[in-house]
Amino acid sequence: MVKSLIMRPVAATLLALVLAVGAMAGLTFPPLSGRVVDAAHVINAPTIAKLNGQLQALEAKSSIQLVVATVPSLQGEDIATFANEMFRAWKLGQKSTNNGVLLLVAPKEHQVRIEVGYGLEGTLTDVLSNIIITHAMVPRFKSGDLSGGISGGVDDIIAVLSGDKSSWVARQPVRSDNRSSPVNLLVLGFMLLLFMFMNWRARASGGRRASMGGSFAGGMIGGMLGGMESGGFNSGGFSSGGFGGFSGGGGSSGGGGASGGW
Repeated sequence: MVKSLIMRPVAATLLALVLAVGAMAGLTFPPLSGRVVDAAHVINAPTIAKLNGQLQALEAKSSIQLVVATVPSLQGEDIATFANEMFRAWKLGQKSTNNGVLLLVAPKEHQVRIEVGYGLEGTLTDVLSNIIITHAMVPRFKSGDLSGGISGGVDDIIAVLSGDKSSWVARQPVRSDNRSSPVNLLVLGFMLLLFMFMNWRARASGGRRASMGGSFAGGMIGGMLGGMESGGFNSGGFSSGGFGGFSGGGGSSGGGGASGGW
């Protein structure tokens, strides 16, 4: 009976991981070239300059790594999944504190997402993220002012992260992770085998999808090991691949934040 109860969630988790590998293998992300990655080319030059200054000052003061990104397309994926995988691919935030934030805008799909690292979920909560999107960003997006909406969103995110929250709703508790268990160890073993298989496929075929799948599996294993070392299960992220210049600090996200549309 006990064995059955353990194996059911294991089987479900393994299936989800296999499907995730297949689904994520086709996603591509722009290089993490700086604190503002305007791949959709919708932010005007003065706003980019202002944002770079704000984000650099925030990181210098608090080590919080806030990155703004726009993308030409979500490639058929929902924005929550896309933002989470981009966050993990870029490894935003410091590895020891997971204090990264990604503000992602997809103009083509009229979607926006604030993705929050594990370590900031108790500060920049889902509720606060939703308020920022709803009141500071979406009205400006609807009027066609993408630069103004993004700038307003960053202003409010920084205000929350800096502790200026007198007008915001009460802080929510940080989501806690479960301690390591036999289930986690079984999943880790499966991911190790999957990683070896993907690497074998990459070497055998030289195919892009196989290579990306191997990177995904490898990143998952690294994240899981990091989560277990800290007393919890952390699904981690991709290897960032070394974009050069500005880079993430090794952080991860578990899906905290909020999405919106216009």
